[in-house]
Amino acid sequence: METLIEGVIALGAEPGRIVMMVIGCILMYLGIKKEYEPTLLVPMGLGTILVNIPASGVLMTGDAAGPFQILFDAGIETELFPLLLFIGIGAMIDFGPLLANPFLLLFGAAAQFGIFFVIIVAALLGFHINDAASIGIIAAADGPTSIFVANTLGSKYMGAIMVAAYSYMALVPIIQPVAIKAVTTKKERRIRMNYHPGQVSKTAKILFPIIICVVAGLIAPVSLPLVGFLMFGNLLRECGVLDRLSVSAQNELVNLISILLGLCVSVKMVYTDFLQFDTLLVMGLGLLGFVMDSVGGVMFAKFLNLFRKEKINPMVGAAGISAFPMSSRVIQKMATEEDPGNFILMQAAGANVAGQIASVVAGGLVLGLLL
Repeated sequence: METLIEGVIALGAEPGRIVMMVIGCILMYLGIKKEYEPTLLVPMGLGTILVNIPASGVLMTGDAAGPFQILFDAGIETELFPLLLFIGIGAMIDFGPLLANPFLLLFGAAAQFGIFFVIIVAALLGFHINDAASIGIIAAADGPTSIFVANTLGSKYMGAIMVAAYSYMALVPIIQPVAIKAVTTKKERRIRMNYHPGQVSKTAKILFPIIICVVAGLIAPVSLPLVGFLMFGNLLRECGVLDRLSVSAQNELVNLISILLGLCVSVKMVYTDFLQFDTLLVMGLGLLGFVMDSVGGVMFAKFLNLFRKEKINPMVGAAGISAFPMSSRVIQKMATEEDPGNFILMQAAGANVAGQIASVVAGGLVLGLLL
């Protein structure tokens, strides 16, 4: 009982701990009740509560590192967890819609506008260029790439960047429709697009990840760990002789790494590090970047429509962010709400997988410029 009373007193003496515990509960609520990326938000939420308990054993056990700290050092500091997660993500992605219509690659590139926009804004606000670059990557809504870039550049805002990247990725169904509707008209959102499914050979699907690795390596060699692991996962899927490994990568590997990643990310959620004005500013800049990524893709599509006879639904441009496959589903849902007979899912999916590649390459370009 005395120990319990001492713990309560210690908790009351540092209200920041209570605030972070409430944030942890909110993350779990979003994951459980709203089903926004529960595989990440639920362990991240519980981990936030655990690391903010006074003298928490998950961080330190006596003079030795606790289990969360060990996981963080082994999986985040070494960048191992984000890379392993990319194998599973690559195994989940079907690049068929993109290969059938390579034109959609342009939307993946255009929807990275928010990254570079926020880097400039953050630098003007006084952030160190390495921190500004790390903050900018949040815009892609690509958690593994955000972690990889922030850790490689040694950003002191690692905790805020990780939470922002995964939170905004989970909140795509809430944030993206607002951003899209702000820059489109009802008439534009109702544009129908003809889908001409092309035959994509198995050889093309096998060669694609290999070619992407070579091209990305020549453009941004620093991006090869991210691109290579992503494309290796896709090669497992497409080669046709490693189905068991592909299934394992999509299920067991992704599930295990998601659990560990969600828990060890909370190491950076200790109130003394997180509850700072700069942290809130980082979260705000990340949200701005995410919105500008979506807006950049939409505006690029609208620009192309000035010269095209067959118009593009501008919402497809917003699907060029990295949040696969959530963003393409959101775009299709918005199209259906405006016109129940409008089906643009395949075009949105193509732009979405292009965004997955583009965000990784963009992260590599940023690293190449700063390292």
